[in-house]
Amino acid sequence: MKSKKLFFQSFYVKVSLSFILSLLFVALLGNFILFRYALKSQFNQLRDKLKVIAQTAALSVDAVELGNVPLNSQGVDSPSFKSIALQLSKIKQVNPVIKYIYIMKKTAKAGIWQFVVDPGLTSLPGDKYDAGRFPEMLKAFSGPSADTNLTVDEWGRLLSGYAPVFDKHNAPVAVLGIDIDAADVYLAEKGLLYRGIAILLMGVIFALSLGFIFSAEIINPIRKLINGTKHITEGDLGYRVKISSQDEIGRLAASFNDMAASLAEAREKLHAYFYQVVQSMVRSLEAKDPYTRGHSDRVSEYAYQIALELGIPLDKAELLKKAAQLHDIGKLGIHEDILNKKSSLSESERGIINKHPEVGEEILKPVFPDAQMLSVVRSHHERYDGKGYPDGLKGSQLSIFAQIVTVADAYDAMVSSRSYRAGLAEKEALARIREGAGTQFNPAVVQAFTHVLAHQIK
Repeated sequence: MKSKKLFFQSFYVKVSLSFILSLLFVALLGNFILFRYALKSQFNQLRDKLKVIAQTAALSVDAVELGNVPLNSQGVDSPSFKSIALQLSKIKQVNPVIKYIYIMKKTAKAGIWQFVVDPGLTSLPGDKYDAGRFPEMLKAFSGPSADTNLTVDEWGRLLSGYAPVFDKHNAPVAVLGIDIDAADVYLAEKGLLYRGIAILLMGVIFALSLGFIFSAEIINPIRKLINGTKHITEGDLGYRVKISSQDEIGRLAASFNDMAASLAEAREKLHAYFYQVVQSMVRSLEAKDPYTRGHSDRVSEYAYQIALELGIPLDKAELLKKAAQLHDIGKLGIHEDILNKKSSLSESERGIINKHPEVGEEILKPVFPDAQMLSVVRSHHERYDGKGYPDGLKGSQLSIFAQIVTVADAYDAMVSSRSYRAGLAEKEALARIREGAGTQFNPAVVQAFTHVLAHQIK
């Protein structure tokens, strides 16, 4: 009995036991945080994807034709219903993840909506639906949204995304919804759980078998792992733990780095997919107006050449090129009647147009976390003298990237013909750009642009 008491009073034993218990705690905490982060990250990626698909689909719906669908059982035989149902079916075909796609409108009763078009005919026009159960669905009249949790209704356990359908006055008249089956989400959760348990078991076995012998050497690597976990949970997926040992802790660090790399790769794939979707939406927007077709491509190429002329690193110039190609993405929320209006815009219409930089910034935040790149979208209508919009920034308050796109955008707008005017000659447009140096434009950017165009304008 006395020997046992002396054993547990040993400083070495106390330190070793404390280390083992601490390591077990860290393993549990780290595993839990990584599991929750990975699960949340994957779930949010899925929600973002649903919102993008729903918004893209909603933009293709003609509000006038939607209004012609009779809200009764005979509505399924109307030409308008058949036309919209066919369009929604095609969207479902190119997005196999979709289980249901439909369009609903509000009724006079709060929280009670009614179906307008359901291609699967699980619900007929005019059938009522209690939307009050789902807060994210109710928000959809204000903008794209997606359920924050799996929802259960008469069609099963689903995850849904929603987006408003706008009329010609840019007012929401209906909501398009898409549902995916929860089975895929459950499989992802189960896989992450098994991996989390496996990592936890490895940590426990390692701590019990080697803790007493290598406690002193392991303290520092554990601290590095804790710090790495903190970086990952804060979203720094490029962070890597540097441990050179070849023991279990070294292998655990390698597994940690592999996991971080996998998360980073998944995020990059999502960003690439989202960028491609948004880029496709921009091209679709420009294709509706022959006068603006190719505008974003030209602006992005001008911006790229200007950046290189100014000595901006190639990787930054290429990122700027991507951001510049999407500088007008905020116009997706503006009705075509306003965008393509041949006569002067009213004050309210001009106010709607002037909102597109802010809307564009919100759309692109998941793709471009870099503030300088986001500034391309938000600030490409700012002026060097501070008289632009939306924030009235000036001079050094503006990022160089936004100032580059401002010049490229203005020049292409001048040389491009519109339905209400012919485009300027290249020399005349460049002359106007030079006249604006120091007021509308950054003089250094104007000078760089002049050099870029020198071999094109004789």
